[in-house]
Amino acid sequence: MAYTKEGLTVAAVLTPVERQRVDAAGSGVFAVVHRDSVTEAMRVVRERPVDAVLVSVHRCAPDQVDAVGHLVRDFPGIPTVALLSEHDPRATEMLLRFGASGVRQVVDVTFPAGWSRLREAVAQPATRSAARIQGPVLEALRDAPPDARLFIEGLVRLAPATPTVRRLSAQLHVRPSTLMSRFARAGLPSPKNYLAAVRLLHAAHLFESGGLSVADVAYRLEYSSPQSFGRHLRTMLGITSSEFRSRFPFPLAVERFVELMITPYERIWATFHPLSSA
Repeated sequence: MAYTKEGLTVAAVLTPVERQRVDAAGSGVFAVVHRDSVTEAMRVVRERPVDAVLVSVHRCAPDQVDAVGHLVRDFPGIPTVALLSEHDPRATEMLLRFGASGVRQVVDVTFPAGWSRLREAVAQPATRSAARIQGPVLEALRDAPPDARLFIEGLVRLAPATPTVRRLSAQLHVRPSTLMSRFARAGLPSPKNYLAAVRLLHAAHLFESGGLSVADVAYRLEYSSPQSFGRHLRTMLGITSSEFRSRFPFPLAVERFVELMITPYERIWATFHPLSSA
């Protein structure tokens, strides 16, 4: 499926009429991956980056309510939003059951403003890995030049789908050899090391959701296999995937990255220009 310019994706379980209306409401804001059940929507969440899950109270069968609860608990960083498109006794009952399952956001589209509320709920997801990583890292680099901060912002944003420096360089519009040379001359760890370390931060963030297996995380980060992901961890940290999951919760992983990859080089970063020769 094609992603929107903003890259926002919603997994949705809707009635046929709601599908058409949600697709129209999301045009230019988010793309929708439609599925027929909550269980199938959970599979989408495991297989690709998803910013929100939208479940219609009119489409969700009673035997799928437990799956809604699992979705909320296993993926706390991804908002699960209930959609209400008409008022009837069954919808009221399902809303109560959704609430008991942990759903905290309900969008009522029986009036026009509801569609704007839906776009806001999706376009401003509760938790995004890039934002959580960029915050403390950019704070540590508050004295760095604009292009150095731009490099870090791009690195963090692109890392999940960017396994090589060559691909990263293409996205940042700089030659790989030029980028590597600038880091070497400055006395910084290589771009390859920074990229590998940031990809592990994204892995730690994904592991924060108990619903993802090691294989899920490996494929989400575009490793060729779980074994390839495991070899990367052994090379970088000397530990297994399971040990990484238990020993490096996301906040600790970010803190360690700043301590090892940023703080010792603060003076260098303060005058470093990775994207321009200034």
